[in-house]
Amino acid sequence: MPSLNTVLVTDCGSTTTKAILIERKGDAYRQTFRGETPTTVEAPFEDVTRGVLNAIAEVEELSGRSILDGECFRTPSRGNEGIDLYLSTSSAGGGLQMMVAGVVKNMTGESAQRCALGAGAIVMDTLASNDGRQPHEKIDRIRALRPDMILLSGGTDGGTVTHVVELAEYIAAADPKPRLGMGYRLPLIYAGNVNAREQIENTLAKNMALSISENIRPSLERENLGPARAKIHDLFLEHVMAQAPGYKNLMSWTGAPIMPTPAAVGVMMQSLAKRQGINIVGVDIGGATTDVFSVFDQVFNRTVSANLGMSYSISNVLAEAGLENILRWIPFGIPEADLRNRVKNKMIRPTTIPQTLEELQIEQAIAREALRLAMDHHKTLATSLKGVQQERSISDVFQQQASGTSLINMQCLDLIVGSGGILSHAPRRVHSMVMMIDAYELVGITELAVDSIFMMPHLGVLSTVNEQAATDVFFHDCLIPLGTCVAPLGQGKLHEACLDFEVRGVAQRRLDVGSVKWGEILLRPSADWDGARLTLTPAKGVDLGLGKGERWERELSSGVVGLIIDCRGRPLDLPTDQTQRIDVLRRWNHSLALYPNPAP
Repeated sequence: MPSLNTVLVTDCGSTTTKAILIERKGDAYRQTFRGETPTTVEAPFEDVTRGVLNAIAEVEELSGRSILDGECFRTPSRGNEGIDLYLSTSSAGGGLQMMVAGVVKNMTGESAQRCALGAGAIVMDTLASNDGRQPHEKIDRIRALRPDMILLSGGTDGGTVTHVVELAEYIAAADPKPRLGMGYRLPLIYAGNVNAREQIENTLAKNMALSISENIRPSLERENLGPARAKIHDLFLEHVMAQAPGYKNLMSWTGAPIMPTPAAVGVMMQSLAKRQGINIVGVDIGGATTDVFSVFDQVFNRTVSANLGMSYSISNVLAEAGLENILRWIPFGIPEADLRNRVKNKMIRPTTIPQTLEELQIEQAIAREALRLAMDHHKTLATSLKGVQQERSISDVFQQQASGTSLINMQCLDLIVGSGGILSHAPRRVHSMVMMIDAYELVGITELAVDSIFMMPHLGVLSTVNEQAATDVFFHDCLIPLGTCVAPLGQGKLHEACLDFEVRGVAQRRLDVGSVKWGEILLRPSADWDGARLTLTPAKGVDLGLGKGERWERELSSGVVGLIIDCRGRPLDLPTDQTQRIDVLRRWNHSLALYPNPAP
């Protein structure tokens, strides 16, 4: 590749288009300027490039760099003029919306879901032979959905073809129409039993843009999602993006294929996990949805909780979590009717932000529950393969209960990266850290960070072209390390000894030392602790993840918040009595300097 000194990357979101400028500074790349303008995929503009050009114009104005010549890029870069590469991601127009179908809901149906979610799609529905719906209900549902694309899977290679062909017949009978553009055939990817390919072609090829991919579940013991995910990306560009207003022009500008925004975030997460050899969870909590990404033992999963968000979907969080679960995080008394009214006000005025401390505490209480529920949803899908214990006929499999175990093991989690307004733009960074600790009830030793300005989509697509540039910017400009959380497993007797800690720096100089009792949570700032060593000595019977009473020593990363030692117990057990609960919350908040409250 020619010399890459200046890169411009945009992310065309559903409401805003964000542009960032990345420049080489010596031997490293840094993000230098950014612009943000409304997305213009809908009326009255109906041309996504208008918003892109506006965002680029803002970057030009801020940087003093001349990037555009009319609607063309000045390239290559020379001095303070031009760029070397332009890239983009997109979720404008609602992103990629898919329907998936598999023979068995808890097996090939889930594999198809994992495949589509990992490719950056929103899964509108999962169709299965054993989903409990009658044939006419299936056909009506397919016809009503109007997805951008369908993924059909089912059957292990060499197995029975009856059920997957039956699903194809339902799809053919429904004759679904695409959401965008009536002048093209709906793309359908078949990634099932190879023996059924001929019958699938005979059934679907006439009315649909049929593509054949490798079986996503060639045997019960193996999942093969890569080829079908690649096919989804290709068809997203060729069919879906080509129909959205202005995208043909945008595609002609980019130096690499446009990626769906969530897929680009997933690429960045996988790249980071592979590079550092760690297990990662990433969460993006938005106004309408919460996305959770995970990489455990290099296995990538993504889920979308489409009904959990902090503005448009905030009422759904209240309904799903229940009043009691939200009230348990609010450190003051509030009537239930008042809480409901505040939630409804936020839903009908989604762009408002908290104006008082009470409003902030309520919003952060709701965020804890949204994060918890989204992770619970993620754990149900990020599972080991189901149905592999013994050989069985297809009718036996239909009766099988879900048997896969979740791949999400919080004891093995090394890093959590949070993004979304409530986390990235919290008034204090400690708010973001504590919200994630409370929501996920972390155990063992876990590092936490936030994405400063939701730059991961930009860096994900950049990593496919220049991994060094993406990694440099990710660590220097995107990722804000918050600190480290230490949390013993299980629970102990209140006020009894839990663990001792000691922090030593250069030349074994002692930086901090102390003891923490059960029921306490402690914050120690660590901004100048980079490279220091943390030694944890648990009390008898206390387990930090290595075994009861086992000592733990490791290098400690600095963070803008610091080291939090959480001995409140797992699972967190808050008093049911309101007065006692509020007292406990205020004591914890005071220990963490969360809010400007007086000491309890």
